[in-house]
Amino acid sequence: MKHANVALFVTHMGCPHQCSFCNQKTISGSLKPLELADIDEACKTAVSSGKTSRESSEIAFFGGSFTAIDEDYMISLLGRAKQYIDKEFFKGVRISTRPDCINKHKLEILKKYGVTAIELGAQSMVNSVLALNEREHTAEDVVNASELIKEYGFELGLQMMTGLYGSDDEKDIFTAKELIKLSPATVRIYPTIVLEGTKLADYLKDGKYEAQSLENATELCARLLLMFHENGIKVIRLGLHSGGNVCEGYIAGAYHPAFRELCEGRIYLEKMLGALKNQDKSKRYLIEAANSSVSKAKGQSKINEKTLKNQGYYCIIKGNDFLKDYEISVKEF
Repeated sequence: MKHANVALFVTHMGCPHQCSFCNQKTISGSLKPLELADIDEACKTAVSSGKTSRESSEIAFFGGSFTAIDEDYMISLLGRAKQYIDKEFFKGVRISTRPDCINKHKLEILKKYGVTAIELGAQSMVNSVLALNEREHTAEDVVNASELIKEYGFELGLQMMTGLYGSDDEKDIFTAKELIKLSPATVRIYPTIVLEGTKLADYLKDGKYEAQSLENATELCARLLLMFHENGIKVIRLGLHSGGNVCEGYIAGAYHPAFRELCEGRIYLEKMLGALKNQDKSKRYLIEAANSSVSKAKGQSKINEKTLKNQGYYCIIKGNDFLKDYEISVKEF
């Protein structure tokens, strides 16, 4: 059974400035400050669903740079969340913040109030890209904050974006490699989308920026997903969540409500085509994937099956009890 988590949005109030791509109202659906009553309502709703678990459910503060908000306000939010952790409804608190808003003092507060996981919005590990997008932190800040977070015993999560202003596939792959070196437990990958009311929207209008296409983002993120997987790092989000007002504020970029499914399907397609390369097209082939991954191997709307057929291969895709995620076996039948 999938366990319920509680996601609470702190909006933009913790951020010292606005990055080129950011419009928090569009992303979160609100600019209303989070109140203690909001925490109570969300936690009680999750608990009443009967799906919360002391072993895996989390209360997550997202949306802004949590450790950059007013300290008294931050402690009040954490204190209310901790009441539900102490009652053993949740495993702990997960927060997201900026790499330059982490220090020993803040980590001691987070530890005291039941925070177990900290995600850093690295976005890129290329300093020129960070500067162009007005992130106002460096790749070195990401490294230093990551090491400090792990030193204090927190679970480390890292977030990156593809297709940022001034970036390209090579720089995004470099970013992924640098994040892998930091050994995070989890990663989130967000293709850049252009939202109304952002500087990126102005850059697009002025011809200074070309948004990443869905095809390019799918091909690149499939590669990144496999890189993290092969290094034992769990990708817990691939693509922007479809909630909030994203659809209304969307202008351009690689947005798809089932983006992860597209990427996973692409991984399997590339593996199948690689295995079938130079094989006799007059023969029939049985392609096996893990039982839980058969639909991924077939692709969204069975696009992979159709692609193989269009390239002249007669294939049947079935499940196998002994294969792991992203593994396939191909044999004649």
